[in-house]
Amino acid sequence: MISGALRSLFAVAEAYPELKANTNFLQLQSELSDTESKIAFARQFYNDTVQKFNTKIELFPNNLVAGMLGFAMVDYFTLQGEPDARQAVKAEF
Repeated sequence: MISGALRSLFAVAEAYPELKANTNFLQLQSELSDTESKIAFARQFYNDTVQKFNTKIELFPNNLVAGMLGFAMVDYFTLQGEPDARQAVKAEF
C-alpha cells in the first residue's frame, strides 16, 4: 500500500534530478518512510497483543472467567475485506 506509493514517488524523483535534490522533497521522502515504519510497528504491536489476549482467554482457568464475562477471540489486523485500503496512495505535486 504505502510502499507501492513510495516506489512510485522515488521513481518520479529519479526521472527529475532537480526534484530529487530539493530539500522539501527529501524531507517528504524521509517523513513518508518514517510514517510507513510507524504503521508497520503499530500493526505488529497490535497483532502481538491480540495473540497474547487470545492465548490468555484459552488457558484454564482464564477460559472459565472469560466465557462468563463474554470475552471472545479477537481477529488479527489484516487489510483483507477493505479493497480501498490496498490501493496506492496518490501524492500530487
